[in-house]
Amino acid sequence: MADALLLHPSDTVEIVTATDRGKGIAQGHKRARRVMETGDPVIKFGQIIGTATQPISVGAHVHVHNCSFSDHDRSYPVGADFAEAEAAIPAARQRSFLGYPRGIGPAGTRNYIALCATVNCSATVIRKAAQELLAEAALSTYPNVDGVCALAHGTGCGMPGSGHSAEILERVLWGHASHPNVGAAVFVGLGCEVMQLARMKARFGANGAGRFHGLTIQETGGTRASIDRIKAHVKEILPQVNALQRQPCSVADLRIGLQCGGSDGLSGITANPALGIASDMIVAEGGGVILSETPEVYGAEALLLRRSSTPVAEQLIACLNWWEDYAAQGGGSMDNNPSPGNKEGGITTILEKSLGAVAKAGSTPVRAFYPYGATVTSSGLSFMDTPGYDPVSATGQIAGGAQLIVFTTGRGSAFGSKPAPTIKLATSDRLLNQMPDDMDLGCGDVISTGVSLLEKGEEIFEMILAVASGQPTKSELLGLGDNEFVPWQTGAVM
Repeated sequence: MADALLLHPSDTVEIVTATDRGKGIAQGHKRARRVMETGDPVIKFGQIIGTATQPISVGAHVHVHNCSFSDHDRSYPVGADFAEAEAAIPAARQRSFLGYPRGIGPAGTRNYIALCATVNCSATVIRKAAQELLAEAALSTYPNVDGVCALAHGTGCGMPGSGHSAEILERVLWGHASHPNVGAAVFVGLGCEVMQLARMKARFGANGAGRFHGLTIQETGGTRASIDRIKAHVKEILPQVNALQRQPCSVADLRIGLQCGGSDGLSGITANPALGIASDMIVAEGGGVILSETPEVYGAEALLLRRSSTPVAEQLIACLNWWEDYAAQGGGSMDNNPSPGNKEGGITTILEKSLGAVAKAGSTPVRAFYPYGATVTSSGLSFMDTPGYDPVSATGQIAGGAQLIVFTTGRGSAFGSKPAPTIKLATSDRLLNQMPDDMDLGCGDVISTGVSLLEKGEEIFEMILAVASGQPTKSELLGLGDNEFVPWQTGAVM
């Protein structure tokens, strides 16, 4: 294994693949290939990731002490690579997975009963009901039911009844209740909140009476009575939900949410591009992949816009402009990213982080743009506007119909999700060995043993199909996902 990796011939830095103890440069960090003067561009992936803030000698460590964010080129050549992206779609292989066909809409990869709190006031009630059902082993004779997930959150009242925040919460609640991985849902409210149960009932109407149910604590008789009513109802519908069995389903049914968290200097070299290859394979089968985390494509948006149609590009550009204003309102800016952990792992600027993050999306055209939590109906690569914060972002993707999340991490993550499971990919051998109970697959062998990105992408694709067919992920085995349902709150708390 070489001690450094050159990603592009024009790069002014190389990536240290084995810690340079003599110069104190850790694995995944950058080392200068040539002399750079103050103000010179620092180039990685063939793209500018920042500017030298002081003279840098050959072989020197390039990081936050001598490199800083610089504004990026915004002369977007929309659609310039669209034909090339179309040609990058691999040949279909007509693959399938064992899923739960829903009759209407795509098949599920899991079969849950969802308890959905319409307001924080009912959060404890649904959690207690789910915990007691688990303690009583109520599901032990129902092998086709994956569990009862309690989707509790911190809002639903003290907010305007209309507008951006209300629309988001309603989309998220309905998106989870009607999710392909949910066989039945129970909405639970307090009774007097802004996010009224009637809004959900208007969504499902008379035709959804078998799958969607609702109650309020005030009308049911209080906390204990509501817990007992929920438990009784779940026990009543368990045979109906359990009756569905896994059957062969087309990969065209799958929508995969792409996530990265705790990224490091190897993320854009190992796990993210390998996931990008797997994403292209999903697209080839007629399925869909969802790229999100809008603040973490900032600076790399041109790579997406070059393979977008004009309508999609206009929506993405408007979204990024909105984010600049949104960040400023909170006293921040889009270059406040990366996090301390990202920097410790070798990522210096948001431009560098974004260039690596976009690699998860592969090489195919960007087919559609969706607001947060909106149902993703298109196949191929889509972009959904979400924050970069993992639980909020994944909640939006799952609300949009993602039946699986694939999550790359370099620093490590204890993330999990329900009702859609999360597959976690480690960027390095170090992380795979350090957190073996959390990581589903290691991608560090791309560097340590020379496994090709194509081989690793194929391995990820096969794991996606196995998990979609029921193989449990590490986060499922650990019981994660009950506290990661976090709808995006954009408005004032009143």
